[in-house]
Amino acid sequence: MRKFSSDKVPRKKLLSLHIDVDRFLPATSEQKEQQVTMLPSTTFFKDGMRKLFKKPLAVFAIVVLSLMVLTIIIAPRIVPYGYSEIIKVEGKRDRGLKNLPPFTYSEMEQEAIDNGADIFPHIFGTDELGRDYFIRVVYGTRVSLTVGLFASIIVLVIGLLYGSIAGYFGGMVDLIMMRIVDIIYSLPDTLMVILLSVVLDKVIGESLHGTAFASIGTNMISLFVVFALLYWVGMARLVRGQILSIKNNEFVLAARAMGASNWRIIRKHILPNCMSVIIISTALQIPSAIFTESFLSFIGLGVQAPMPSLGSLANFARGGMQSYPYKLLIPAIAICLIVLSFNLLGDGLRDAFDPKLRR
Repeated sequence: MRKFSSDKVPRKKLLSLHIDVDRFLPATSEQKEQQVTMLPSTTFFKDGMRKLFKKPLAVFAIVVLSLMVLTIIIAPRIVPYGYSEIIKVEGKRDRGLKNLPPFTYSEMEQEAIDNGADIFPHIFGTDELGRDYFIRVVYGTRVSLTVGLFASIIVLVIGLLYGSIAGYFGGMVDLIMMRIVDIIYSLPDTLMVILLSVVLDKVIGESLHGTAFASIGTNMISLFVVFALLYWVGMARLVRGQILSIKNNEFVLAARAMGASNWRIIRKHILPNCMSVIIISTALQIPSAIFTESFLSFIGLGVQAPMPSLGSLANFARGGMQSYPYKLLIPAIAICLIVLSFNLLGDGLRDAFDPKLRR
């Protein structure tokens, strides 16, 4: 076998023994400038948000949710009626205010307007007791969104901690904790809500009197307790599966070799790599919680009167569905818009933040 020395053989001839140098052309000035130009630095969150705002359905969901949030914040400051207030005209009870259609006035209100009085219009009409239906829908939307957000936070915190411990330590710890998850997963949530409502009504019902929780009632507190007891198991399973696939990577082994504690490894190295899945699951948990609250309020286990909820408004409107169908359509449309918007937003977050779906 013949050997060549790089000191004696020209460089071009030496390279030609391995590749065809003639097939390569010198780079043009434009190509050189393209190599010099570099993209601006970005982070995982900024890159994900940039991709999210390029999706029209996700942007539509963000706009709808933003308008709803602005409405429930601004409307109570503008509308002069309360959610439980029976409207009076110049200090007098008006029986003609019951079941008014949208954007209409009673005879007493029309007379007061003719005399120069300033009366705010009933945008969605009034209910069977003479209360403004628009402000009740606004407060019902506020309750539904609050329940969805708080329930998702409860599910996120408990499921994240539980799944992180089970997935990271593994072995017997993982076996015992996952069997507990299987037991909890088999419990019927509706039955638990009914049982907890009865128990909490007797145990803490009197202690809530005069507090901020008195307006929402023990049924809503039992709903939060049920979410804290039952609905976190899906998040825990998801986080556990992600940690099992990440904890044996080289960067985790390097952090452990450098003396990092288990809590620091989970917090700094493992959970940030699961953040996309956690964000997506949390966003999709919100409509599930809202739908559960609306269903329980529809059957009378949600918010207690006079505080409205979208589900309770739909339940009250069911009796007069043939005469006043708009009373059922308005809260039903609000529920559909909220659930649909969060589902579209969750799909957009999945496409934007999931590295496996990136091109």
